[in-house]
Amino acid sequence: MSLPLLLSVFPFLLLGCFLLYWAGARHAYARRQPAEVGEPAAYDWHFFVPCRDEEAVIATTVARLRADFTGSHVWVIDDASDDLTGTVVAALAARDPRIHLVSRHRPDARIGKGAALNSAYEALDRHLGTADRTRVIVCVVDADGRLAPDALAYVSGPDGFGDPETGGVQIGVRMRNVDDERPLPDRGRLANAYARLLVRMQDAEFAVSNTGMQLLRRRTGSVGLGGNGQFTRLSALDRIAAAERRPWQRDALLEDYELGLHMRLAGYRITHVADTWVSQEALPYTRRFLTQRTRWAQGNIQCVRYAGRIVGSRHYKASGVLEALYTFFQPIAHLTALVLTVVMLVAAGRDLDLLAAWPLALALALVSVAPFVLWGPVYRREFAPDRSRLTGLLWGFALWLYAYHLFVVSARGFVRLLRGRTGWAKTRRNAETAGVGPVATES
Repeated sequence: MSLPLLLSVFPFLLLGCFLLYWAGARHAYARRQPAEVGEPAAYDWHFFVPCRDEEAVIATTVARLRADFTGSHVWVIDDASDDLTGTVVAALAARDPRIHLVSRHRPDARIGKGAALNSAYEALDRHLGTADRTRVIVCVVDADGRLAPDALAYVSGPDGFGDPETGGVQIGVRMRNVDDERPLPDRGRLANAYARLLVRMQDAEFAVSNTGMQLLRRRTGSVGLGGNGQFTRLSALDRIAAAERRPWQRDALLEDYELGLHMRLAGYRITHVADTWVSQEALPYTRRFLTQRTRWAQGNIQCVRYAGRIVGSRHYKASGVLEALYTFFQPIAHLTALVLTVVMLVAAGRDLDLLAAWPLALALALVSVAPFVLWGPVYRREFAPDRSRLTGLLWGFALWLYAYHLFVVSARGFVRLLRGRTGWAKTRRNAETAGVGPVATES
């Protein structure tokens, strides 16, 4: 295929796929129905909280989980922390038999979140004995996560584990610090204005854009599990462990999403409940934000290895196969678009005929603005009704600009793969200083 033809065909293909996916997500979001609640007392709840240098937040998280969900157990996995995380949790466990500390030590520690979760699974397995494992529900919560008090009621409803075919449920995610006026207390007004916008974009992304995507996946049968607010039935984890030797893949950067893939391939139903959520702190620091998103992009690229299994699986319908492949190949599409842009810039300097492609490229870029802009007013109406309609529109434009970080992190993720850097990097909490322990394990 000639360069001019490639430059004319690929942008249309990329934009067409994006618009089709966005239209499906927007329709699913607009037509969503309220979920019914169930009876949480019918299940045995166990929270897994993976930790690494989480002294700043872990006591509050554990105390809140035990206060809001009094009959539950909390399993804190200390992944060889350099701070006092283990000491803090040990003190809590000494006073409350439903709090458990799972301590990991080098060289087996710090090799990924999946490995940490597997150690908690093994500890829970020893703890339960002969319990009815179909009624044991495991929930993964980040060290700074806060579940809505009604989360267990919604998750145990007929849309969730009330259906015996359900193996996993993912709930919504919201940003707890979205109304913080000074996300960077030691910085000036301009830096804080930028940080507030970055936090707001993360909240809008999860509240409407990602929710729409997950609701679309409910229709296609390809809902993805996330790392925070992820609920799984223990009997389903057992089945994955029997087939894969462990529930969570230790070498995966998206161990949560890959667990959902394994469950779907095993025939379990995975669903998303948008009526409740878990909150976490958004990242107001650009560097930490890009580190986190680079890990996600690299993990997406790793998931390409599942393409053949999904295409050949009888548990995926055609729409689910297409949705999963679209998700896997997004970082690759972003990287390809970047490469073609560079090629176009270089070639245009040598061949004036290629300059004719620039109006087309500009037109495509302008068309791509609309889907992001339309999410802005939706977000304002449902989650910030006290703000003006103009603010909602401006947030929509900001979402469009915010989305360009995907090209940056896709390129970074691909470079990490080429360099053989597959280690899991822990993103620092906002309360952490730069000198608190190492933040990444590289391999």
